[in-house]
Amino acid sequence: MDDFGTGYSSLSYLRSFPFDKIKIDRSFMRDLTRTDGLAIVKAVIGLGHSLGMSTTAEGVETEAVLQKIEHLGIAHAQGFLLGRPMPLAALAGGVAGAARRA
Repeated sequence: MDDFGTGYSSLSYLRSFPFDKIKIDRSFMRDLTRTDGLAIVKAVIGLGHSLGMSTTAEGVETEAVLQKIEHLGIAHAQGFLLGRPMPLAALAGGVAGAARRA
């Protein structure tokens, strides 16, 4: 489920559709320094783990955020820190690196 926690992404959708991944919206990554923002991210990660779903953090733009989400147990990350948007031709040519650093 993309952009979990925003718009029309309801908890009931997690039971209604066969999701196996939750992508946490970038707005929550910006709020990791706030107590309520951190609590929400932790809750979504816990929900994902409990349901056997992996979590992806969207909007990872700094090393500090990457370190924080790694510590929290987020399985995957995407954002400008890890890779910039590129034309399909560049991706098909093998220019793109790994989606997540090892």
